[in-house]
Amino acid sequence: MSADELPGWKRNAAIFLAGQTVSLLGSMLVMFAVMWHLTIETRSGSVLTLSLVFGMLPQAFMSIFGGVWADRHHRKFLIMGSDTIIAVATLILAGMMASGIDDLWIIYLALAVRSVFAGIQMPAVTAMIPQIVPTSQLLRINGAFQTIQSAMALLAPALAAVIYASMDIVAVFFIDAATALIGVGLLALVPVARIVRTDQGKVSYFGDLRAGMKYVASHAHVRWILVLFTLVMVMVGAPSYLTPLMVTRTFGDEVWKLTANELFWGFGMLAGGAAMATFGPRITHRMRLMVGSVVLIGLLVIGLGVSTNMWVFFAFGLLIGVSFSALSAPAMTILQERVEPEMQGRVFGIVGIVMSVAMPLSMVVFGPLADQFAVESLLVLAGVLLFAVVAGILAIPGARRSLAEVDLPKEEPPAGMPDEGAMDGEAPQGVK
Repeated sequence: MSADELPGWKRNAAIFLAGQTVSLLGSMLVMFAVMWHLTIETRSGSVLTLSLVFGMLPQAFMSIFGGVWADRHHRKFLIMGSDTIIAVATLILAGMMASGIDDLWIIYLALAVRSVFAGIQMPAVTAMIPQIVPTSQLLRINGAFQTIQSAMALLAPALAAVIYASMDIVAVFFIDAATALIGVGLLALVPVARIVRTDQGKVSYFGDLRAGMKYVASHAHVRWILVLFTLVMVMVGAPSYLTPLMVTRTFGDEVWKLTANELFWGFGMLAGGAAMATFGPRITHRMRLMVGSVVLIGLLVIGLGVSTNMWVFFAFGLLIGVSFSALSAPAMTILQERVEPEMQGRVFGIVGIVMSVAMPLSMVVFGPLADQFAVESLLVLAGVLLFAVVAGILAIPGARRSLAEVDLPKEEPPAGMPDEGAMDGEAPQGVK
């Protein structure tokens, strides 16, 4: 879809991003405030673990259902409805805590409700972007969105600390509810058409669910991009969370060193997203960029493990952040371009599951090992494993061919070579 076919897209994209920025800031304020509140009030690792479970697992479970709903219903109204319900749940929690009711189960329930509707909302958000942005500008907007997310990740902890210290957690909840409603109001200003499917009303809910799974399994481009993205999330997720432990053990436990470590990673993600937003439309070989980014991430993770100088260690973390942005923004863009509009909700629902589950799964594997072995050795192991699995994928002829074809015009596969997605299986009913 060209820019000429989407008049006013710059205005609509700007309003959409502004609304998502405000809403995301409120959500992150709550995330940090709840973490600190539970830490200060309970000093219990089990309580923090349960808060993570209630805050993440419902989103992972609901993402697949949210993906189906995003393909069956109006995506704009799904986003607005989810934000509204999250705001109402947050206001109820704030009211209860203001009246003196602060049992842990109330906080867990509120986290679970927020997580459920985040799982419904996120597939709709990602699938809606191609409806309001020209195809030629998708990578730029995805890069801008990633820049916003990274900026909020840097700003939110400091802002949450100021609000929590000067007032209390109830004030944070009220601010979050207000930002959610502002986001809803801004999104209401963006005209978004409902996707009309050729099989509207003919396929059951679970038929849609099966069709989404079949689509990912039978379309090689989609399948291998998801495999590549998942492997990076698993291999790099936990090691990135273990870097503070290495800083403490190797370079010292001063707070400023731990803070600097987080800032370098955060600024790396911010810089990478900004680069994608600035130069995205000029990038023609996005699959090469993705594979190159994965290889570079592997090298940099190994570099973390062998670093003996703290500032070199921080620099490697910054470069990993840049490289991860150079992987994730093109990955989302390729899926938005290659997946038919009526299937995007389900595909991005599966992406949501990957992003919600990969990190906890990675921690289950690497976390206990960090108590038995040096973090340095685990980082080197993670980097080597990432190299091994990427090499294994590229050694598979079908995978290598499918990934190479992504950089070709969609309507022009290599001469004499059929598209592997079509060879692997037929498209589900309703997909053109």
